[in-house]
Amino acid sequence: MIKEIEIVCPPGQQEDEGALIRIAAASLNISPQKVSALKILKRSIDARGRKVVYRMQVQVFVDEVYVPETFTVKYPDVKSAKPVIIIGAGPAGLFAALQCIELGLKPIIIERGKDVKQRRRDLANINKQGLVNPESNYCFGEGGAGTYSDGKLYTRSTKRGDVNAVLKTFVSHGATEDILIDARPHIGTNKLPQIITSIKDSILNAGGEVIFDAKVTGLIVEFGKIKGVVLANGEKLMADAVILATGHSARDVFEMLHHQNILIEAKPFALGVRIEHPQEIIDQAQYHCEHRGPDLPPSYYNLVEQVENRGVFSFCMCPGGIIAPCATEAEEIVVNGWSPSKRNNPFANSGTVVQINSEDVKGDMNDPLRMLRFQQQIEKLAFKAGGGNLVAPGQRMIDFVENRISKDLPENSYLPGTKSVELKEILPGWINERLRKALPAFGKKMRGYYTNEAILVGVESRTSSPVKVPRDKETLQHPQVTGLFPCGEGAGYAGGIISAAIDGINCAIAASKI
Repeated sequence: MIKEIEIVCPPGQQEDEGALIRIAAASLNISPQKVSALKILKRSIDARGRKVVYRMQVQVFVDEVYVPETFTVKYPDVKSAKPVIIIGAGPAGLFAALQCIELGLKPIIIERGKDVKQRRRDLANINKQGLVNPESNYCFGEGGAGTYSDGKLYTRSTKRGDVNAVLKTFVSHGATEDILIDARPHIGTNKLPQIITSIKDSILNAGGEVIFDAKVTGLIVEFGKIKGVVLANGEKLMADAVILATGHSARDVFEMLHHQNILIEAKPFALGVRIEHPQEIIDQAQYHCEHRGPDLPPSYYNLVEQVENRGVFSFCMCPGGIIAPCATEAEEIVVNGWSPSKRNNPFANSGTVVQINSEDVKGDMNDPLRMLRFQQQIEKLAFKAGGGNLVAPGQRMIDFVENRISKDLPENSYLPGTKSVELKEILPGWINERLRKALPAFGKKMRGYYTNEAILVGVESRTSSPVKVPRDKETLQHPQVTGLFPCGEGAGYAGGIISAAIDGINCAIAASKI
């Protein structure tokens, strides 16, 4: 007999199999000896009451043999198969490639950046010297932005595809099985690079190709059909299907499409700051205790407030994380956040942003790049305010709300350094004022949030792509170019690792029909 039930346990017992079996047996009113195995299906933390508990959905095997699931995948050899070109080696591109292989197609991934190992050197130069390589940085390179921006796998995109299948693919390439059961699965920036490399190895071993340091500068289109791509070195690669999975920061790709008269559209996005607190403040607020203790993970939060008919919300919250410099060009400041797998840094950070609609940005309403230009303008203002070397402008939270410059800034995780600046000199007035009104409101929702121990670091501007590459809802092809499949975050169809991976899978399936 197999029974599926919910059980509740205190922190400290969530990984104690014997304790969980006893709790499950008591719930079923049977002897623990009758339980041959217990499989956890879902696990979450419930901090709504005075006492924090773990809630688990479990399968209880009563006098039944439990056979653990295996996650090895054997991919077919596609070395001589029909090619599909995939531009970009982020989650969308990598999962599109794996799906192509399963469908008997040969993926050829073209990635402008470097592989994981070589990419680390460029990230070190960003953090230590403030030097940005425009082809290899936190956004460009093997694995895309996801490789070094936390590895959060939480998604609401359950209707777009099989989330569990994506998670199992990560497990088969080295992720822990915990991501299959946790309510907010997370791999960690320290572990994700090895997993991404393992996925690349699967693609290569099956006969696919991955070409690094190769930048696409043009699409070959004849009579409305894609025929291939042109690389920066002049080389041409030919295929009847091209999946465009370049991520939200590949501005030159949007310029290329516009130059070739391939339809793109300006797209709303969100912009603001990254806010960092001592992790202890967040734990105290969320767990209702003075000290979190070793049996609970660092806590997260999710805050949203409507201010003057516009959403102000937290985004990409990183417990026990750091703030990272994510510019892709010189003389820009862009900040993001990530956490290692243990989430053991002393700070918690989150993007806190205001939704920007098309009518908010002045300029030619017919210019599909005007939202991108606006984004770029704010990033350059932030760089100038920081004074160079990727030093970021910062301000204490209450000082920001009360319109005064901070005399000093709290210790924080942003490695290139921060400079005390009035952020209203960088942020457009309507964004600045909405943030000023939202932060005290957030403080009323979460005790301790509104404090001068928190720092606002500018700017968080790459929340999503400011450009959309349109596609047909049924075929997923660009309406003007047969065989061109706009894909993932950069094209405007995803918002994180999982949703990008799912979109990559869907585009590969669509490409197989060409």
